[in-house]
Amino acid sequence: MATTTLEPRAGTYQRSWVLDWLTTVDHKKIGILYIVNSFLFFFAAGILALLIRSELAIPGIQFLDQNTYNQAFTMHGTIMLFLFIIPALSGFGNYIVPLQLGAPDMAFPRINALSFWLLPLGGLLIFSGYLFGGAAAEGWTGYAPLTNRSEGVGTDLWIIGLALVGTASILGAVNFIATIFKMRAPGMTLFRMPIFVWTMLVTAVLILLATPVLAAGLIALFIDRNYGGSFFDPSVGGNPVLWQHIFWFFGHPEVYIVILPAMGVVSEILPVFSRKPLFGYRAFVFATIAIGLLSFSVWAHHMFTTGSVLLPFFSFMTALIAIPTGIKMFNWLATLWRGKLILATPMLFALGFLSMFLIGGISGVMLASPPIDFHVQDTYFVVAHLHYVFFGGSVFGVFAAMYYWFPKMTGRKLNEPLGKIHFWMHFIGFNLAFFPMHQLGLDGMPRRISDYSPDAGWTLLNMVSTVGAFMIAASIIPFLINVIATFINGEPAGDNPWEGNTLEWATTSPPPPYNFDRLPPIHSERPLFFLTHGHGHAAVRPEDLEETAEDDVERRDGAV
Repeated sequence: MATTTLEPRAGTYQRSWVLDWLTTVDHKKIGILYIVNSFLFFFAAGILALLIRSELAIPGIQFLDQNTYNQAFTMHGTIMLFLFIIPALSGFGNYIVPLQLGAPDMAFPRINALSFWLLPLGGLLIFSGYLFGGAAAEGWTGYAPLTNRSEGVGTDLWIIGLALVGTASILGAVNFIATIFKMRAPGMTLFRMPIFVWTMLVTAVLILLATPVLAAGLIALFIDRNYGGSFFDPSVGGNPVLWQHIFWFFGHPEVYIVILPAMGVVSEILPVFSRKPLFGYRAFVFATIAIGLLSFSVWAHHMFTTGSVLLPFFSFMTALIAIPTGIKMFNWLATLWRGKLILATPMLFALGFLSMFLIGGISGVMLASPPIDFHVQDTYFVVAHLHYVFFGGSVFGVFAAMYYWFPKMTGRKLNEPLGKIHFWMHFIGFNLAFFPMHQLGLDGMPRRISDYSPDAGWTLLNMVSTVGAFMIAASIIPFLINVIATFINGEPAGDNPWEGNTLEWATTSPPPPYNFDRLPPIHSERPLFFLTHGHGHAAVRPEDLEETAEDDVERRDGAV
């Protein structure tokens, strides 16, 4: 019987780049998608912020009526927290964590893609309320019974959208935990992992424990609104304070969900641009774990004025959580001390983080005292504190990460003069916008109001705050010019432009699909330091490497 031999040929089908990005399961492309999606929502939230500040610049109703104003600040807070800060830092985590571990990808690539695509879907649902009579207008905390009794579908869409965003966060957290525990390269023990990986691990655990509580509360609220439930409505036997317990049991760990990754970014940048190892590596790790554990014991300091919580306990625990944060602050300062400081743009944003987060932390300790909290509850003092933590901390961390890892992602360095213009406009505008709010709060200006009396004495500080908000918006212009110009004709960066010491700098920029051609030996949390200083070549005996690594750890931690 005659037979025919078939010669296999390589396929010639090429997917378009659009389809390739839309269907990718590569952690690096997914990380970039996270970042791009987050910045799109950031711009939307920024426009809402400018509308809010324009309305408050002078007394009287200018162009936003009360309901429209309520929708604006509700959507602004929701977008900034749930659709910008958390996803942006998760995007950097998606890109960088496998590289720093020496892993080829995340543990579950398809779940990784799913967790991303739930985000824009959830965001569009939250925004779609504007198409159906108005968006949610009860504040980003969604306090009952306001949410029980509001009309229209905007709040229902807000609930469903947040449930999707929360699902995305839970899936992402599972993926990070599995990747960090099961995908580390040989030699990458837990106490050789970079600090950024540690902060992402603790963040993932917080998300996994706290977000289901919020999801349960959202489901109960949806039942109250649509199916005759009585969880939170006091007119039918519900308890509105129960919503506050549910929300803040999630909400205060969420503060650390948004700040810990930014702390990790800063902990990567300061040693590189100080030309020193991070001071007290293990103390830093244990402080990160302590913050994660204590974050579940402080939620009710948001509820001092309800009369339903034990004031001494929650006041003490809120003050206690400042101790591991203080350890980190001292470690950062000790890292800088007598270092050979290089004030490149990533370093400037990292230093901006230190100074602004310090102010937010000090005001947080003040709010831990019930008498002070009673005085400034629901005033602009709380708004100032919140923004110094979330914006002065997390957003400065996002931009520090952008300037630091942009060369790794694209192979090109962002322009330094434009970066410094961006930083100084951002830094000055931020303080103009939010520092006056401390005094406004002490003077008694309530938050979430769209108008105030011309006789209240708040006009000047509100005008200064509005000027600062527009300066922040203007600072984004040189940033966008920088990103676009660098993509078109940017300076080639090389594989390790900052002379970093962690594994992401051991591969090409950008990395190949499989991340590494080969890995250097890993004997400490700074494997490239060994490689570049002659401790990582084959001629060195293993016992010598181990001894050198131990000496390096002893020098680093000797003062702890």
